[in-house]
Amino acid sequence: MYRFLLTPRWLALHVLVLVLIPAFVFLGRWQFGRWEERSAASNVATRNLAAAPVPLADLDRPGASVPDALRFRPVTAAGRYDPAGELLVRRRTQNSRPGFYVLTPLVTADGTAVIVNRGWVKAGATADAPPEVPPPPAGEVSVTGRLRPAETEENTGITERSGLPPRQVLLIDTPSLAKRLPYRLYGGFVELTEQKPSSATAPEPVPDPDVGGGGGLNLAYGVQWWLFIAIAIGGWIALIRREARDLKAGGKAAATSDVVPSAGR
Repeated sequence: MYRFLLTPRWLALHVLVLVLIPAFVFLGRWQFGRWEERSAASNVATRNLAAAPVPLADLDRPGASVPDALRFRPVTAAGRYDPAGELLVRRRTQNSRPGFYVLTPLVTADGTAVIVNRGWVKAGATADAPPEVPPPPAGEVSVTGRLRPAETEENTGITERSGLPPRQVLLIDTPSLAKRLPYRLYGGFVELTEQKPSSATAPEPVPDPDVGGGGGLNLAYGVQWWLFIAIAIGGWIALIRREARDLKAGGKAAATSDVVPSAGR
């Protein structure tokens, strides 16, 4: 009765099911992996944001690189802003408005410096028009902010390019920025959250980071792909049973039609 399973049509269906099942397994495992990664990253970011501020030198040093495990850790630093080294980061959107981040080096007592992202300013009247940037305070200041690793093309998806207006960049790439400045730079940069003394006018603060939902969508997609495995197997079995039932019913009907009643002879 099940010889129909060896017909070309059914053999093609078997192959399709055998291809779909491992594909769904792979996609489910990939989504579960993404869920684990994002959950871990979200937990680290949440824990770091809640930590007490520590001196910048405890977590970073000139010429070093900041690991992702320290992303968003609150740090403190003191020194004098260097307006001559100030740079603007293009194509940064805040509250759905295009603008710039304002990067100002903070030179510490030992002559090293850290890039401080003082905040966001709206774009000028045209793409190449310089924006209005409130100046940094003069004299000694102390800052508190979130430690961030240097931006790269790989971790941001932003491609740096030449030919930009003077003192403008697309990435907060501290190793690259260090080549523009006359002092050694810390490996990461600081996203300003508090400054003493404060300024009467200042760039708009960068909002608290969105640490995400821990990859909840990835978990849901992973479960969905694995449910597709059960659907594929269940549908395959249901089709086989229906085909067998139809063939059986057809065979009985044919047998009945071939019987000649004895009373008619």
